[in-house]
Amino acid sequence: MKTLITAANSAKAYSLKNSLADQEIVLGDYMDLPSFMLNQENMVKLPNPKLIAYAHQMLTLCLNMQIDTLYALRKDEQIHLNEARQLFEEYGIEIVSCE
Repeated sequence: MKTLITAANSAKAYSLKNSLADQEIVLGDYMDLPSFMLNQENMVKLPNPKLIAYAHQMLTLCLNMQIDTLYALRKDEQIHLNEARQLFEEYGIEIVSCE
């Protein structure tokens, strides 16, 4: 299984990635990322947390990518994902909120 870390354009995401070096890490962000970053296999474009279906889109993405741990680094992501925490847990996906 894999770990998804959001806020891929932040230093905090890379610091967290380095601390989890023994895991398979995927970085993602809903903010604009340079195309060369998105061309990497361990980088993904995430849905915008302002969308009504954000939690369901994130769940689908996690299931499709076989993500079992999700680190949400931005407050807006944390709010929506925490509201859907039970749904994610039903599918064996742990949400970790980082501030």
